[in-house]
Amino acid sequence: MALLTIDLNALAANYRTIAARVAPARAAGVVKADGYGLGAVPVADALYRAGCRDFFVALTGEAHALRPTLPADARLFVLNGIAPGEEAALVDADAIPVLNCPADIARWGAAARINGRRLPAALQVDSGMSRLGLAPAEVAAIAADPRLLADIDVVLVMSHLACGDEPGSAANEAQRARFDELASMLPHAPRSLANSGGSFLDGGFHGDLVRPGIALYGGAPQEDRPNPMRPVVALDARIVQWRDVPAGTGVGYGLTSVADHDRRIATLSYGYADGWPRMLSNRGAAYVAGVRAPIAGRVSMDSICIDVTGVPLDLLVATPHAELIGPHQTIDRVAADAGTIAYEILTSLRHRHARRIVALREQEDATCGS
Repeated sequence: MALLTIDLNALAANYRTIAARVAPARAAGVVKADGYGLGAVPVADALYRAGCRDFFVALTGEAHALRPTLPADARLFVLNGIAPGEEAALVDADAIPVLNCPADIARWGAAARINGRRLPAALQVDSGMSRLGLAPAEVAAIAADPRLLADIDVVLVMSHLACGDEPGSAANEAQRARFDELASMLPHAPRSLANSGGSFLDGGFHGDLVRPGIALYGGAPQEDRPNPMRPVVALDARIVQWRDVPAGTGVGYGLTSVADHDRRIATLSYGYADGWPRMLSNRGAAYVAGVRAPIAGRVSMDSICIDVTGVPLDLLVATPHAELIGPHQTIDRVAADAGTIAYEILTSLRHRHARRIVALREQEDATCGS
């Protein structure tokens, strides 16, 4: 069985690195998609003990699952707004919806009147990404009619950077200017624009709250720059068997890899059903005893073949697992080989592997000042 190791100490250290960088702004923790596939409950607990008090999920169901495990002083935001009929569930979860459109505002205002009190919410504006948020004309309509927000306690005004991971992109400054313009038309509230990449732009992007996601989990926050984050995950797959194949022998479905010389092929018990991208067929590698072993042939549902010709036989015999993510191969390297991003690699990992969680050490917890 494969083994996924999750280092909560590294996660907490990454949070503290970002929090120190953006101070006096606050740093939130984005824990949607089950904590990027690593487990929202242990991830949120580690972040809370590292000082985080603001958490973001995508869906109401995620908020319901996480809220009972969070202390009362933790705020829990739901990014994807309010689906019709979810108002009571959000109130029950003590969650703060991010209102993205006039319909969200109307539903949340009605829920507030039913509950006999103003309900907290974040307002998101579209500053140029064209994904979620109030359009400029909708912001203008709200500014012209304050009654639309009369029953809502606006605790945050936010938007999202499209190119925060590209520090040289002119779109970042354009979005910041548009965000400032739109936010100034809405009720005064703390502002939030920066994601992981934006947290590493200059302080003008940090506002009052930054919302890092992938950087917390060890992914590089910006392209073409050294990654300041500590790796959080390691993934090792079991070597099921290995064999010597003569030149001219095909490997895997379709025999898409053919040995151009005598080779040694090992088979790993891991495949696309476990979340390993099929795009890595005949691309990328694993590491065995620290030696790079290229993927040979197609990634199958439950297995991967790797070329271990370069691994000394005594080391191969003594090594039961191959490293897929670890000290020799980061999640960003795997993502680049697969033509995707680290987010997809993490959130695609399935639960057919064993999980080992490296618990937050007492000394780590004691220094975070919770």
